[in-house]
Amino acid sequence: MLLFRLFSKLPLEVLFIFSDLFYLLAYYVLGYRKKIVLSNIKHAFPEKNDVEVRAIARKFYRNFTDSMAETIKLLTMSEKELLRRFVTKNSNLVFDNVANGEIVIGMCGHFFNWEGHLVAASSQVSDKCETIYTKLSQPFFEKLMKSIRCRFGAILTERKSFQRTFLRNRNQPRLIVLAADQRPNLADIRYWAPFMNRETAFFEGGEKLAKKFNTKVIYAHTSKPKRGHYVFEYQTIAQPPYTDDLAHSITDKFIALLENNIKDSPSLYLWSHNRWKQKKPKD
Repeated sequence: MLLFRLFSKLPLEVLFIFSDLFYLLAYYVLGYRKKIVLSNIKHAFPEKNDVEVRAIARKFYRNFTDSMAETIKLLTMSEKELLRRFVTKNSNLVFDNVANGEIVIGMCGHFFNWEGHLVAASSQVSDKCETIYTKLSQPFFEKLMKSIRCRFGAILTERKSFQRTFLRNRNQPRLIVLAADQRPNLADIRYWAPFMNRETAFFEGGEKLAKKFNTKVIYAHTSKPKRGHYVFEYQTIAQPPYTDDLAHSITDKFIALLENNIKDSPSLYLWSHNRWKQKKPKD
């Protein structure tokens, strides 16, 4: 931990030099998950030729290694620099509701740099920001990520205990952050939908909670205007009352926003994740 903290003291511009080296190593030497990355991009953008697909892949690897440098920097980055580099727009859609005693559900995708987004959001609402996460298998990295994510008082809740925790704290106003594009386990799959030209399994926990407890749901459109700087623009996915909403309506809207975000900034999405490992069973 001490080594990471010492590295974190370096200016981000210096850490980006290490990022450049890791990019060359990951893409050209090790080929880290390169087959998965290229296959995922090709399926998502069938209209693009091999040159265009590889161009997106190279930019993805640059963003991937940059996010590693940025995440290390988050250990000691000042709040002033944090909010300068990770800008939230339309934040009143979230923070005003929380300040008024409401729960808001944030359904997010895996765009770089989601760790910076989480820390920036929690710096504005402190312990009124709860993130649902999957515990890391390595104790050291579990401790490291907790130190980063909880710097400004954010609460981490393991996915397997979330429902129980939510019921216990259902009257506590806060922002609940869900990585709603994660791949469900086979036992958890309840809904399949078209996503980036393939049938894809989705969690629907966010939709079920929102409709059962009448909470607002938001999405953050992610962009990266320049290196080391991100913009997260909040927009409403859905809000109560939900009396006339069709089944899957919130999840479908999230998927549409997620797709549009990917098409706007394809190299910011986490293509190295084997998102489409599970195949929809035949009827």
